[in-house]
Amino acid sequence: MTSDPAEPASGGPARVTRRRFLGTTVAAAGVGAAVAVGVTSAVGGGSPATGEDTVPFSGEHQAGIATPVQDRLAFAAFDLTTTSRGDLERLLRNWTSAARRMVVGRELGRGEPDPLAPPVDTGEALGLRPSRLTLTIGFGPTMFDDRFGLSARRPVALADLPPLPGERLDPERSGGDLCIQACADDPQVAFHAMRNLARLGRGTVVLRWSQLGFGRTSTTTSGTATPRNLMGFKDGTRNIRGDDRTALDRFVWVGDDTDQPWMRGGSYVVARRIRMFIEVWDRASLQDQQDTIGRFKVSGAPLSGGREHDTPRFGDRTSNGPAIPDDAHIRLASAEENHGVRILRRGYSFTDGIDTSRGELDAGLFFIAYQRDPRTQFVPLQRRLGAHDALSEYISHTGSGLFACPPGVGGPDDFWGRSLLGAV
Repeated sequence: MTSDPAEPASGGPARVTRRRFLGTTVAAAGVGAAVAVGVTSAVGGGSPATGEDTVPFSGEHQAGIATPVQDRLAFAAFDLTTTSRGDLERLLRNWTSAARRMVVGRELGRGEPDPLAPPVDTGEALGLRPSRLTLTIGFGPTMFDDRFGLSARRPVALADLPPLPGERLDPERSGGDLCIQACADDPQVAFHAMRNLARLGRGTVVLRWSQLGFGRTSTTTSGTATPRNLMGFKDGTRNIRGDDRTALDRFVWVGDDTDQPWMRGGSYVVARRIRMFIEVWDRASLQDQQDTIGRFKVSGAPLSGGREHDTPRFGDRTSNGPAIPDDAHIRLASAEENHGVRILRRGYSFTDGIDTSRGELDAGLFFIAYQRDPRTQFVPLQRRLGAHDALSEYISHTGSGLFACPPGVGGPDDFWGRSLLGAV
């Protein structure tokens, strides 16, 4: 192996190699300081993009929850590598500032770039529209340990999820101190946002696990055609709509009754990586598939009859028994069968290549659900589904995360989690 030359062959300034530059940078300042300086120079300035391809970043609630669901997802969970609350605050300030720029299509950095330093922005979104990019942050239960003096500010609703039937969780695809959900109509825009936040957090956070998603499997907008999941069925027909303020206030947004005032206007997200056994499903008869879901595959109508958006009639019977079987997915997941409980879903399909141990596709649903209190919403729903749902024969939960999503941010000086860190 030859060594990198320190001088150019002829004339001009000395070439600074990547290895030499990184060595001198780390020697001159700690990683955390380098990240902070880089972000400070990266944010601010310029005019925001306007039009239908942008979603407002500031507001009472975080964007990306009740926002009309975009086509693509990049989701990541991070672990904090610092024990300094000051480092945590700088990270959240820097991430918020960077997010403000990216959601309106601005690159990170302004002015003439330094040719001797790595680019502040990775560049793959240059020339692309914002594509309705939203960035949503959440704080995991492990962030509320003794490292940052936040244990007294952990909401009771952020209780660790108990073991649930039908799960085979991989620790390497579960948990995390923080999460970022990036949604956009362009996969490169979503990936760019996640990639750059990970870069800006280097030295303060490390990526724990991530998931890319395509083909939204639910809708949060009235009048929008219901998408299909990888099993070929329409998914999310009875989902909470983003314009249903009554349902959002009742089931999604944290209210004044919370034990932690900093969470008012926020929500809790449960993310589950659900593996679908596609090959087994594909061998099932059409009737078995429809009985498993409780809907007709082509029309999406409930097996009790009518059209897709008609309310299922769970009391209807045929000569063979209930029109919608007792173990059908839509019955066991319905509000009628769960004391009125509902959740807001924003799931995506995924495919991660081949499971070489089985010689089958590693594909399925990345389930994302927002709610006011997971203890009274997701947990009892999943217990019921995991124990009795006919769909359980064809799926397995392989990854899991629970995060508290704070309320939205205000003016330019506000940042994600300011209400949490404001007074401990």
